[in-house]
Amino acid sequence: MSEERPAPTRILLADDHALVRRGVRLILEREPDLVVVAEAGDGAEAVALLREVEVDLVVLDIAMPRMTGLQAAREIARRREPPPILMLSMHDNEQYFFEALRVGASGYVLKSVADEDLVEACRAAMRGETFVYPGAMSALVVDYLGRLRRGENVPSTVLTEREDQVLKLIAEGASSKEIAAALTISIKTVERHRANILARLGMRDRTQLTRYAIRAGLIEP
Repeated sequence: MSEERPAPTRILLADDHALVRRGVRLILEREPDLVVVAEAGDGAEAVALLREVEVDLVVLDIAMPRMTGLQAAREIARRREPPPILMLSMHDNEQYFFEALRVGASGYVLKSVADEDLVEACRAAMRGETFVYPGAMSALVVDYLGRLRRGENVPSTVLTEREDQVLKLIAEGASSKEIAAALTISIKTVERHRANILARLGMRDRTQLTRYAIRAGLIEP
């Protein structure tokens, strides 16, 4: 009598581009031990879906509208028994990488090599291991050390979670009134957050904030 094959790993996949989701799904479902059971178009939808669908693993694009993959990962990690999380990114950017690990992701995979690395990353995450594409890792470390040697500022997370949310909406062009409505806070509170963000980052205007938001993975370039 043959042994029963274990149930496949159930995956929630979130990316704001339907074609990318389709491609990633095809890569994953070529494998008998992986199955995509839910798809989301942004981080907020992914967090909501987790309340309805039983999943073993979450794969999140880093840069998505409404709620980024990083913000979603932070939310998911707060759950009583959070599933492992993998981050997908187009960019081998040290800010994205270190922030992904900080919010609790089990791995960081470049979309350009997803067909080679994503399946291995999924299996590593399910074994409780951390996966980082080796080429990306070396590029990140070389860039990071080079910037330190040159005496340049290395990006670090200096904002609170609420400030992150406000910054994302500012960078997307939302008014104080729109931000207040979206986050269910007062306009006065929005203005206080805006002043704190500018002061902490040493910036003067929306243009500089937008550049920082792109660098921090809150919005897409």
